[in-house]
Amino acid sequence: MQNRPPRILLVDDEPNNIRLLEALLQSEDYITLAASSGVEALAIANASPPDIILLDIMMPEMDGFEVCKQLRADPKCQTLPVIFLTALDDDHSRLRGLELMGDDYLTKPIKSQLLLTKIASIWRLQQMRSQQIQQQVSEELREKNKLQLCAAWNINQALSEKLRLFVPDQYLRRIAPSGVESIQLGNAKEEEISVLFGDIRGFTTISESQSASETFNWLNAFFTQMNSCIIAHNGFIDKYLGDALMAVFDRSGHHAQDALSAAVMMQESLSEFNGGRDRYNLTQPLKIGIGIHSGKAVIGALGADSRLDSTVIGDVVNTAARLEELTKHYNCGIITSEASIAQLNQPELFHLRWIDRVVPRGKQQAQDIYEVLGTATQPLNVARVLT
Repeated sequence: MQNRPPRILLVDDEPNNIRLLEALLQSEDYITLAASSGVEALAIANASPPDIILLDIMMPEMDGFEVCKQLRADPKCQTLPVIFLTALDDDHSRLRGLELMGDDYLTKPIKSQLLLTKIASIWRLQQMRSQQIQQQVSEELREKNKLQLCAAWNINQALSEKLRLFVPDQYLRRIAPSGVESIQLGNAKEEEISVLFGDIRGFTTISESQSASETFNWLNAFFTQMNSCIIAHNGFIDKYLGDALMAVFDRSGHHAQDALSAAVMMQESLSEFNGGRDRYNLTQPLKIGIGIHSGKAVIGALGADSRLDSTVIGDVVNTAARLEELTKHYNCGIITSEASIAQLNQPELFHLRWIDRVVPRGKQQAQDIYEVLGTATQPLNVARVLT
């Protein structure tokens, strides 16, 4: 409850009555305000509503009944406690005071102790009502805040789920370690990974023979199938590049094995896709070239404060892209580097054929490259195999 004394407005056109009431109330440490007319009382109440009003009835220009009527019509003053202090002692006046929702009706001469008891009682009741209202408002605010927090959490969850369609969990764990809100420029981590580049052969020729919507439809179906192969071997898509894709394999100690296994599965899955190519108005089977390289890279958030992208930066990315380009020159489906082969846990599970020692475009050092012909579960189709 409030500890401050109430502010009591005294309304009477007789100055002596005002002085007597002021002396009585101030002796009890009440704060008093005075008005000598109904008009003045309404002006004071409108400017700064008091806590209680002691209101005379018989006043010139505007009587106490009219003052009370106007107070009850004012939203700011509707619930102000009003005690009528009057010389009118008839039932009609008392009923009129009740009809206007006066809180009490005392006749003059006023008994001091009765008035003080009435004021104290009304003030305590007013305080309890205020406290109850405050508690109710607080509960409503808490419930409202709870609902708002729940709604915000649901929105955040929905946004997070949608964000995962654009940024894989493997990236989010690195660039948003404390949740989506912690994403910021420069969040990054250096580690050993394997990178896979896959590119559709003859894409320009194919797209020239189709409408853009037809190409868009079969590309989505193709990437969906390739993505399944990559996820099945613990990898994730870094980005789609029109007719190409870049995938990252980051499982510690197993990333090279995962990358080669995914590449073999992608080539197998491509055969299934080509089996139903007629539905996409593809006259010739699709062919893809895949390049794989292993090494250190930085995985993180790159760009500017106003526009970020999750990506992988390092020589391993460039080399994998160059090896994919070499699949066209050597007419191979999958080419991998010696660095990836060196990190295989079970190289005996793959059929590998040494192709050449080359200096990839844009590189300075030569390296041995190998064709991945399949896995041990597949029949060999070449004579020269490295196990």
